[in-house]
Amino acid sequence: MSNSLFRRKNISNILNEAGDDAHGGRGLKRVLTVKDLTFFGIAAILGAGSFSSLGYAVFNGGPGVVVLFVITAIACAFTAFCYSEFASRIPVAGSAYTYAYASFGELFAWIIGWALIMEYSIGNIYVAYSWSDYFTSFLDKVGVHLPQYLSTSYMEAKHAIEGGSTKPEILDAWNNSPVIGSLRIILDVPAIVINVMITYLVYRGVKESRNFSNAMVVLKLIAVFLIIAVGGYLVISNGLTSNWFPENTEKVRSFMPNGFSGVMTAVASVFFAYIGFDAVSVMAEESKNPQRDLPKSMIYSLVICTVIYILLTLVLSGAVDYKNFEGIGDPLAFIFEKQNLNVAWMQFLVSIIAVVAMTSVLLVFQMGQPRIWMSMSRDGLLPPAFQRIHKRFQTPSFATIVTGFVVGVPILFTDKTFVLDFTSIATLFAFVLVCGGILLIPRKEKQPGKFNLPYINGKIIFPAMVLGAVILISLFSKNYFADKLDFTKEKRIDAVANMLPVNVSENDQAVLNINNLIGASNIGEYVSLKDSLSKRTTTESKLAYTKMFITDASTQQSKTMKVSVIIFWLILISLAIITFLKNYSLIPLLGVTSCLYLLTGMTLANWLWFGGWLGIGLIVYFLYGYRKSKLAEPTV
Repeated sequence: MSNSLFRRKNISNILNEAGDDAHGGRGLKRVLTVKDLTFFGIAAILGAGSFSSLGYAVFNGGPGVVVLFVITAIACAFTAFCYSEFASRIPVAGSAYTYAYASFGELFAWIIGWALIMEYSIGNIYVAYSWSDYFTSFLDKVGVHLPQYLSTSYMEAKHAIEGGSTKPEILDAWNNSPVIGSLRIILDVPAIVINVMITYLVYRGVKESRNFSNAMVVLKLIAVFLIIAVGGYLVISNGLTSNWFPENTEKVRSFMPNGFSGVMTAVASVFFAYIGFDAVSVMAEESKNPQRDLPKSMIYSLVICTVIYILLTLVLSGAVDYKNFEGIGDPLAFIFEKQNLNVAWMQFLVSIIAVVAMTSVLLVFQMGQPRIWMSMSRDGLLPPAFQRIHKRFQTPSFATIVTGFVVGVPILFTDKTFVLDFTSIATLFAFVLVCGGILLIPRKEKQPGKFNLPYINGKIIFPAMVLGAVILISLFSKNYFADKLDFTKEKRIDAVANMLPVNVSENDQAVLNINNLIGASNIGEYVSLKDSLSKRTTTESKLAYTKMFITDASTQQSKTMKVSVIIFWLILISLAIITFLKNYSLIPLLGVTSCLYLLTGMTLANWLWFGGWLGIGLIVYFLYGYRKSKLAEPTV
């Protein structure tokens, strides 16, 4: 059975199955050019990340989060090269799922396909929430006011109330919502409506979606460059560049006020901003020349969006002190509010363009998921209905409708924070396997007119890089490895909890809840905290200090991150040894390394939810896919 779990598909067979004459002569329309594909990439990348999650990233990492954008861009660039190599060899729908089938085998292909549901479908839930935020903000500016309980997700309101939130809109949604029995009717109606509209558009056809997407991308780029130009000019002319070096807790100005560990806590937000460039590969069967155009479009869209993100981050962190971005879901509009740069017309413009931007993201992701399911159905891992092509529109009709339900239903019972973390970890996991897959397939001869991944023998270079990294870290951060192996500090967290003040109000008690500390980030030395608390004589001053302390704690390494880093180094050393023996190519090795490093920033909750999701997927595979797989059919 173990061998059959890793049965692979021959690349030539994959290409034959996806031919234009496949499936009763009703293949997908090949209408997309390199410009269209690049625009699809930009449409997917430049959306909720820049217009929403960017604010969370700046709050966690300060101006120094620019460094994380660069690191993430490098990781994505290596991954894009690997995607491009696969796309040039296997120019069919299915993206990372299809690539894994040809390299790792069926079990890993299923795991990636299951994980990509989280990237495209679950990720679109976050985008729908963000779209709703900007849309309701726009309606407010033109005098149309939706009730808060019809523009807020139930779980977001519930968690905020439990956490003692004082935000007027959250209180309004909770206190004024209709109640049936013990259930409060709170739901995000705009998010649900936009999902239905996008599903209908994708169902109608790729050509219509392409024209709509291209128009939105042009508007979005014009608006973003205007934000950078106006915001950047005001930051410099108003003398706000000092915000790029805010004071840390020791009153020392620093580009990274919370340290590099604080920057790393923004991994989920930053990486979510890049999710989408790989969605281009899903459109392979609708590309006119996929082996040439797919690689170009992925690289073009990635480079353009990286430059934009860096400039936007500098404008945001310069316009407003990074600490003021706490809980801000519309950061690009926020910086132009009266108390900040005070440019009313820009605030109004951003609200409009944000709606356009996130509509295009919804469109691209909603197109990607059905095509992955279509590929899995072709292989027998999903029921035949998922590969059904509409006779008139020539789109995967059934899979498109199911995608609409997969996105729409969870909108009723999830919130943005959960979806953001859930999506990022799944996508990084898929990226690791794509880069690793390149290492397992034979090198091909260079072919004119197709993308060819440069082969750089990593036999000596990669082990030397790993050894050099260990030496440099040991010299410049002498306690780095000792700290990663020392878990005694985390044990002192429990002792710290016993010293926290208890005579506080009900709302403040939520802030001090011991569950916020257990298993959370390293909150510093025990003795130092004990001395600081003992000097506080009033409940109010103890409370203020503890709040500051908990905030500072979020910037430190947690037990989960320590374990992740240890596993990262063990994998890295193992890869160095195997590379020395097998002469692996350097570029995919760097892709695996950079994506694995980004995974070290994920929390324990991320890993537990991701593990649970994969567990459900494996159950589905063994109950249906393993038995129905075309590779399981006896040969005649």
